[in-house]
Amino acid sequence: MFLCTSPACLKFDKDGQNQRFPTGGYLDGKQQRFIMAEAHDVVDRSFNINSKLGPRLIAAAEQNAILRIGWTNAGEPVPKNGELGLCPNLPKGARMRALGTLGSWTAPFGSGGTFTLQGDAGGFLGAGNRGNTIVCERLAGDYAGYAMNDGKISILDGAGNDAGAHMSGGLLIVRGAAGSRVGGGMIDGLIVIHGDVGSDPGAGMSGGRIIINGRCPTPPPGVSLRPLTAAEVKAINKQLNDEELHVPSDAVCLTAAETIVIEGEGGQMSSSDLSMVGLVPDERHHTPDYATYDTVTLIGERGGEATPSALPLPLMAIIEDGDELHLPSDALPHAVQLLNQQPFLARSNPRSVDYVLLDKHNLSNAPELLAASAGAVIDFDNMPAMNSEQIDGFLVAVRTLLGRDKPFAFLNALGRITNLHVRAAHHGADIAFARIEDGSGVAEAAALPLIGRSAKAHLEETYTDAGVLLGLSASAHDVAVLRASGIKIIACEVPMAEAQDLVHWLQSIHQELAEILSRLGVESIDSLQRQNLRALDHETAAISGLRLVGYERPLPHWFAR
Repeated sequence: MFLCTSPACLKFDKDGQNQRFPTGGYLDGKQQRFIMAEAHDVVDRSFNINSKLGPRLIAAAEQNAILRIGWTNAGEPVPKNGELGLCPNLPKGARMRALGTLGSWTAPFGSGGTFTLQGDAGGFLGAGNRGNTIVCERLAGDYAGYAMNDGKISILDGAGNDAGAHMSGGLLIVRGAAGSRVGGGMIDGLIVIHGDVGSDPGAGMSGGRIIINGRCPTPPPGVSLRPLTAAEVKAINKQLNDEELHVPSDAVCLTAAETIVIEGEGGQMSSSDLSMVGLVPDERHHTPDYATYDTVTLIGERGGEATPSALPLPLMAIIEDGDELHLPSDALPHAVQLLNQQPFLARSNPRSVDYVLLDKHNLSNAPELLAASAGAVIDFDNMPAMNSEQIDGFLVAVRTLLGRDKPFAFLNALGRITNLHVRAAHHGADIAFARIEDGSGVAEAAALPLIGRSAKAHLEETYTDAGVLLGLSASAHDVAVLRASGIKIIACEVPMAEAQDLVHWLQSIHQELAEILSRLGVESIDSLQRQNLRALDHETAAISGLRLVGYERPLPHWFAR
């Protein structure tokens, strides 16, 4: 269930009582309760439109034809109502025209096409744009042009909050009022507003210009307000190339002011690791040290809906550039095989086995990253806060480019674990990663019961698995402890960036895991249980709920109600 409050979402009925939403749901004005349309139907319709458009876009571009959404083949209007995530990565030369009210993430990541909407748009219109020309003839929701770096977006009847946020290039034009924080976090580019703007315009901007032809409140610290020069007026109007949108000489310009930059500490680090959690055998005898041990973990087991991916280790290490994972030509075949079969989380240049870690910093490169990867992990800590409809729109766009059969995961702070698990299960994510180093300082051992209780409450009876992201590189001991705690996949930082060193790291984890499994008397990592865990000191037992070694049961306060 979601509640959209952006200007593009709120629509009153003729009686003035009910507020209509692009997805077909509405907020009852008398009882103030949200009545939601079938979200899954909207998502399925949106995927269906994208799947049909895909093969036709390139052909239409070659023929200089316009594809239409919202009309029958005979030309009769059938306006769309809430479809979302439509037309991601419009290719150069493609021309689209849509009729109706569209939901979030319309025409994102475009690389040179033209998209015209005769109607309203939800949030994140043209997000990640890198070349599209987009025209919205009515109202657009929050975050229009988010993280765009090229192209042009024109909105002709006002926009919601955060228009042009994290923009690094291109041109955004809004005729009508714009909400709060227009151009927030802007790096470069040009925003032109023909209307009034809300509070904190340009908050956090470090470059670019915001031109306001209307009322503008006092900008926040770090933002300068000044008049336009005659040369700027002439150059901007030449760039706009539209008499109706020309900027007058009395418009004002917001730019970044010189400030003292203090580098933050990034929050408190985790207060302790898992070194004081021990692994003990049960009644089983140890197994031979020459036996083979199963450490393979499957991702994407969706009950027959898709083919799962197999990970040799239940581990995904984060690496900035996947190109760093290529070994020299004279490397040992075993080393090549070991590295080539183990997926990493790459922010750029993922290999075909890797997962792309997607956030605001690489959003505009999403089409190439998603097409090259085996799956996607969406870092919600480094994306704007999104409601359920906006997440649906984002997933439609992303999974259209990724492929619906490939796994995807959510990543969020440990402090938001319940919200993470609820959203991941609702949207059908394969993994819900909890970031341990979220600035709160929570110890890794204390995270185990937090994740375990939430997973039991929200992930049982779903195909979403629990995962964690550690702040440092993982050891075999960490992997075994976390797997015994019911956590399926462990993400972590790489201990080093050299490919040959990473081979040695992976090989050492394989060997040490085999030694742990042999000592515990189990042949598969899936056989590890919470009963194999012991707290080695009183403090670890107090915060984790694990049995205290010697005492052989949890401390009494864990039984209190």
